[in-house]
Amino acid sequence: MDVLVVPTAADVGTCAADLVAARIAEEPRTVLGVATGSSPVGIYRELARRRAGGSLELGHLTCFALDEYVGLAPGHPRSYAAYLEREIARSWGLPSSQVRVPEAFRPDLDAAAEEYEQAIAAAGGIDLQILGIGTNGHIGFNEPISSLSSRTRVAALSAQTRADNARFFDRPDAVPTHCLTQGLGTILEARQVLLVAQGRRKAAAVAAAVEGPVAARCPASVLQFHPRATFVLDEAAAGELTPGTCRRTVPDRGDGLPPGSPSPAS
Repeated sequence: MDVLVVPTAADVGTCAADLVAARIAEEPRTVLGVATGSSPVGIYRELARRRAGGSLELGHLTCFALDEYVGLAPGHPRSYAAYLEREIARSWGLPSSQVRVPEAFRPDLDAAAEEYEQAIAAAGGIDLQILGIGTNGHIGFNEPISSLSSRTRVAALSAQTRADNARFFDRPDAVPTHCLTQGLGTILEARQVLLVAQGRRKAAAVAAAVEGPVAARCPASVLQFHPRATFVLDEAAAGELTPGTCRRTVPDRGDGLPPGSPSPAS
């Protein structure tokens, strides 16, 4: 596991976008796993900025969402399908057919979950999976006590997760209670994983994921088993890590090194 720390939340987006852009430069037809929520927005907007400036081509990507709420109608403005249409499909110049989302509106959710697994496999698997982390250590919507080998499935959202996500809805009781989410076993099959976290509220979860035992009570800890997992954190999110666990990076220092390069003092 590689843990990179940058000074600010804005720097997280830039540093992580460097890593994603490097992968796309190697393979323009990258299959990208995309998280939603506030944590990865900086990545998506930075990549969109580079595309608009002509330095990055994104049109050959295939994207798979991590999860979707159950109970929201197709096109609901708070659905993750709508989020990805705004932040990725339009901004990156991708047709909707290249941005797949679990069909959590279907009557048979188990069949929808199985078909989503099959679609990922048919695309050749996820090359790079982008993740955030919940305050309780969840990745995707794999809440504490999720099986470490779980696959895409229907899952109940914890009270903590619903409270954390209430800011995206008009009222707390409007937050869905269930979701369709990729499982931890599904996530671990991605060839590369990139987790981003910002803010002090994420510090305890980050520390448990990086330094704690691999345990179902912190689902993100399963990433300790992944051969190519990278965490990009701001100083606040890294606040509870043991000194020496990570290398600190700085944005454009004017020394000819790109963002994400280790500081000479690290």
